Amino acid sequence: MALVNQVKKQVQMPKWDLVKYQILTHCYINRITVSDSDLNCLTLLSFNEPVELTSFCYDASSEESWIFKSPQTVRNCINKAIKKDLVVKDSNNKKVIVLNPAIKVQTEGTILLDFKFLAHDSKESAGTV
Repeated sequence: MALVNQVKKQVQMPKWDLVKYQILTHCYINRITVSDSDLNCLTLLSFNEPVELTSFCYDASSEESWIFKSPQTVRNCINKAIKKDLVVKDSNNKKVIVLNPAIKVQTEGTILLDFKFLAHDSKESAGTV
């Protein structure tokens, strides 16, 4: 019988952090490199989608959002996210952006995340460097 070391953690956190964690987990699993500012921008987008690109760039660079200092920096972030398939443009209106629905980020209501990750040591790899 295989022995599994199980770690359980239960944390209550603000919805912003929980949504950001969902995006971070997707990026980590898929080996997508993103900065903390990129994560904050994608989190803001997930709460405001679908949204017109220009208005989002101004919203994400406003003093209230604290994410980026200029709309152009936001646009650069969104363009990088589009190339990494994290953001998609609306097929009918190319000026409207949304977080990629394939990521399946939940932002509404009460959210409980239940991730289960397993790292399996095989007998062949045990003890090798």
